[in-house]
Amino acid sequence: MSLEAVTHAVNVRREGNVLVTLDQTLLPNVTKYLDLTTAEEMWEAIYSLRVRGAPAIGIFAGYAMAILARQIPESDFDTFYGEYRRLSDYLNSSRPTAVNLSCILKRMDKVALENRDKSREALLEALDAEAKAVHEEDIAMCRKISEYGLSLLKNGDGIITHCNAGPIATSRYGTAQGPFYLAKEAGVDIHVFVDETRPLLQGARLTSYELTKAGVPCTLICDNMASLVMKQGKVQAVFFGCDRIARNGDVANKIGSSGLAIIANHYGIPVYSFGPSTTIDFQCPTGEQIPIEERPQNEIKELFYEKPMALPEVACYNPAFDVTDHSLLAGIVTERGIAYPPFSESFAKLFPEQMKEADHV
Repeated sequence: MSLEAVTHAVNVRREGNVLVTLDQTLLPNVTKYLDLTTAEEMWEAIYSLRVRGAPAIGIFAGYAMAILARQIPESDFDTFYGEYRRLSDYLNSSRPTAVNLSCILKRMDKVALENRDKSREALLEALDAEAKAVHEEDIAMCRKISEYGLSLLKNGDGIITHCNAGPIATSRYGTAQGPFYLAKEAGVDIHVFVDETRPLLQGARLTSYELTKAGVPCTLICDNMASLVMKQGKVQAVFFGCDRIARNGDVANKIGSSGLAIIANHYGIPVYSFGPSTTIDFQCPTGEQIPIEERPQNEIKELFYEKPMALPEVACYNPAFDVTDHSLLAGIVTERGIAYPPFSESFAKLFPEQMKEADHV
């Protein structure tokens, strides 16, 4: 598979009234696309991480609501909207941490309300157009984010990345992985150390898969090896994505990101989080208000083993995310530029309209 084939892969797309998505739970050994038509199938795909990555979930949500709206029987707007909101709230319950899901659902909801006085077909076409716009905007944002991220790299750099923030998790190129692909295109010599990322192994299953297929030099390491690799001088930066960014710059990302940032700060290595503006929750003051999703216990004990690796009665704690304190970050890379501390001031300069809107809610 070529670099272009990887970076231009389409993870989520709409074909008529069918939502087609790559089943990420089967990678890297099986490539299978799912055809989804019902709300229950779409909810399960998000919850089970068949589709994952905050931007990809947002794209998925836009197409999902455009498709589901067409399944609502013809009626007056109030009856239609009641069912529409029920479906939207149902999808939103699948993943509480990734803000893109709720953000895009609210955006689609706004379009429905703005077209309440139009014909049914005009309303449905408006929802179709908005879902497509969400997808196209993400493609543009990922390219911009990747370009800003590339500016942080130089020949000979080693970078650690955690979880998966590449094309599979977005629309194209990715966020935190995007700079690696642009570096390959530009002939910048880098080496990526990929945390396997417990407990769901997105780094091992997805990130190392994408980078290897694209020809980007990478080495897979266990999460608890990061400190040694840094101490040995092999790492000059940490890049990871995000599922939600608070207004003060606290970042929720896959569990283990916070610990990685703490270790990097000990060694004086800069840590950058990457995400589009849709991942910034301007109404969330700090990371303390970000809900942390907990996953089933068997993901730790059984999921990737031939036999259980712990006794059935052993209790497990399986949070899917942690929050990296803003004080540990050197910058947050967005489609409008790199935000530097203090982040609330940087966000106000980069995203004045969103900040103003949040202040008036």
